[in-house]
Amino acid sequence: MTASHPQPAATPEPAPLRPDVAAYAPRPAAGKPALVGLTREALRAALIEAGAPEGQARMRAGQLWQWIYQRGATDFAQMTNLSKAFRAFLDERFVVGRPQIVTRQVSQDGTRKYLLRIEGGHEVEAVYIPEEDRGTLCVSSQVGCTLTCSFCHTGTQRLVRNLTAAEIVGQILACRDDLGEWPRPGERPSDKRLLSNIVLMGMGEPLYNFEAVRDAMKIAMDPEGISLSRRRITLSTSGVAPLIPRVGEEIGCMLAISLHATTDEVRDKLVPINRKWNIAQLLDACRAYPRLSNAERITFEYVMLKGVNDSDEDARRLVRLIAGIPAKINLIPFNPWPGAPYERSDWDRIEAFAEIVNRAGYASPVRTPRGQDIMAACGQLKSATERARKARAAAPAR
Repeated sequence: MTASHPQPAATPEPAPLRPDVAAYAPRPAAGKPALVGLTREALRAALIEAGAPEGQARMRAGQLWQWIYQRGATDFAQMTNLSKAFRAFLDERFVVGRPQIVTRQVSQDGTRKYLLRIEGGHEVEAVYIPEEDRGTLCVSSQVGCTLTCSFCHTGTQRLVRNLTAAEIVGQILACRDDLGEWPRPGERPSDKRLLSNIVLMGMGEPLYNFEAVRDAMKIAMDPEGISLSRRRITLSTSGVAPLIPRVGEEIGCMLAISLHATTDEVRDKLVPINRKWNIAQLLDACRAYPRLSNAERITFEYVMLKGVNDSDEDARRLVRLIAGIPAKINLIPFNPWPGAPYERSDWDRIEAFAEIVNRAGYASPVRTPRGQDIMAACGQLKSATERARKARAAAPAR
């Protein structure tokens, strides 16, 4: 098979934010809880607790749900089918809630990387990747990461905290704000989507923040809101084997496994969580995945590292390991970052590896690197605040 050879590109200047995007409130006003991120039942309960008539609470929650997640309202004043009195009631007690887009960089290939400020002044990154047939948003689940995978730039940033469901689903809302994808007043939501897919492959390990990720994805899948199909959402885990069945049972989305090695010796170094749940345990959990079928295959992600995991024997061993699992292999050319201890496999080596996997009957697409010029490619995310903090710490005292 052939793969396109990426050409080095100069880093473009960050694109300016549209005025309407820059104006969104970054955080709830003091003392006012946000409604974004609440489940339907939690939203209803919040209205009752704030003093809304209990008999109306379910209807009101449904109206708010549609305004927030179907029409993208950011202010109660926009919710014109609610009475002025009820809008005033809401405005006194709540905010809708959004993360603030601090910067938006646009790659030469159209990829957009957002730096988003959340509660407490922390920042996370999300990446939007446009393609001909889809638009995919790579969403973060933690500030930093606890896994320390040696090939991943995010893994060099310490874990600060888990994101809330509001902060996870807020990344989706902020991206749709920037894309201008909400329907105008009087319009019906369009069937053609700019943001059509979500991958939980940003900063953090989603299964170490399972409940918040689950609640956020249920909001994303709700048919009266953002309304994404569960098959258009993919959760990627580095191998928290005991929680994999819950993904199928409680979220029902597609599953991706960051495998990256075919022996425990190598995977222990690349993905240290392997020392807790080794390859055999991880693959046993995959074989027991509740939704596993030929129609809903597991994706095994495999970063190609020169001289580390890219031999013909690795390819043959990979095929043997996943035997019997409906799967595809996503080969990821390593995306370098400053100080990285690895090199990308040569393209002829990647193609030879892919050919062995293909001959065994598994699809093995080579992921085209996207957004490299803005450090938005797979494994390159690391929040600017963390980079700045380390730079300040390394600076000589004056």
